[in-house]
Amino acid sequence: MKIKVMIADDHKMVREGIKQLLELEGDIKVVTEVSNGIECLEKLKEFIPDVLLLDINMPSMNGLEVLKELNRKKFEVKVLLLTIHNEVEYLIKALDLGVYGYVLKDSGSNILKKAIYSVYNSSKYFEPSITPLLNSKLVQRDIDKIKLELLSDREIEVLTLLAQGLLNKQIAIKLDVSERTIKNHIFSIFKKISVTDRTQAAIFAIRNDLYKVI
Repeated sequence: MKIKVMIADDHKMVREGIKQLLELEGDIKVVTEVSNGIECLEKLKEFIPDVLLLDINMPSMNGLEVLKELNRKKFEVKVLLLTIHNEVEYLIKALDLGVYGYVLKDSGSNILKKAIYSVYNSSKYFEPSITPLLNSKLVQRDIDKIKLELLSDREIEVLTLLAQGLLNKQIAIKLDVSERTIKNHIFSIFKKISVTDRTQAAIFAIRNDLYKVI
């Protein structure tokens, strides 16, 4: 029985190249290919592939949005992410959304086929050359998570505003408290997240998606 594969990528030449490489193997069949996220979701229901090769950057709906929708609809398909070297943050988000693995777009056909066989058999597959960087990011995220849990709700608010570039006086006005109170909060924040200045604190906030308007 052949492994049914679907390719979702907005570059026609990429899709055609991958299809040719995969179908050299008698046990892999590309059942369909799509160029955007919306079409991907529609074709998934029609063709029901075993493995979805999913690009992150696509029009209409990107790969992460497709993953979120698959989770929401509880659609069972093993997703193998197609990516490039500088998308580690996206990979971490994809892992949280249940992706089975990832391969780099410039990988050899042997790696791509190995990845497909792995995820088809319910095994995770992670591109060896980028795994160390991903692991270091995951370790950093776990450390940050522990630090975030030390912060009070008010300290989260202060840190978010600090990351937006507001001065102590501006933060105090926005939160309707004294400037001295804000200084105390910032001292506590620095201690809890192990930073020594506002720039480091802002980087921490942005890294942990706290850079937003409140």
